[in-house]
Amino acid sequence: LCFAQKDVFQLKDIEKIAPKEKGITSMSVKEILQSLVDDGMVDTDRIGTSNYFWAFPSKALHARKRKLEELESQFAESSQKKEALQKSIEKSKIGREDTAERAALIEELAALRQKKEQLKAEIDKYRECDPDVVEEMRQTNKVAKEAANRWTDNIFSIKSWAKRKFGFEESRIDKSFGIPEDFDYID
Repeated sequence: LCFAQKDVFQLKDIEKIAPKEKGITSMSVKEILQSLVDDGMVDTDRIGTSNYFWAFPSKALHARKRKLEELESQFAESSQKKEALQKSIEKSKIGREDTAERAALIEELAALRQKKEQLKAEIDKYRECDPDVVEEMRQTNKVAKEAANRWTDNIFSIKSWAKRKFGFEESRIDKSFGIPEDFDYID
């Protein structure tokens, strides 16, 4: 409707004209018009208290031209990337021709990689004897021992507090909380 008459309309004008000229029910004109505005096919602007709608063919033509130029530029860019990749492939093929020497080197490389994996597995087998690993275990054990003794100290402090505060016997506290009779610091 806006294309055909190349004019600016208000909603009430479109609601009157659309049913007569285009066979659109007047109840759905507002929804269709909003959909066209959302899709960018019809422009709208609020002037004062009225909303005006328009769509000129030149805008659609310019939008298509812009989209075409954008797509052409993307195509040209992709073509350049493709050429660069083709050249890179050709460069990388140089010196990699299938020859008997290359096949022998590839076979030797595979054998060396397999031997490396075997040696690595053997080293892992003797890892527990590695001085660095042993020292690391000693340090870990030392930290664990200090933490255990710290918690033991905390338990003795709580037992002492409970004896003073509530007058409980030590054996009753041990039994209530599941503390073994031989509970003591780790040496």
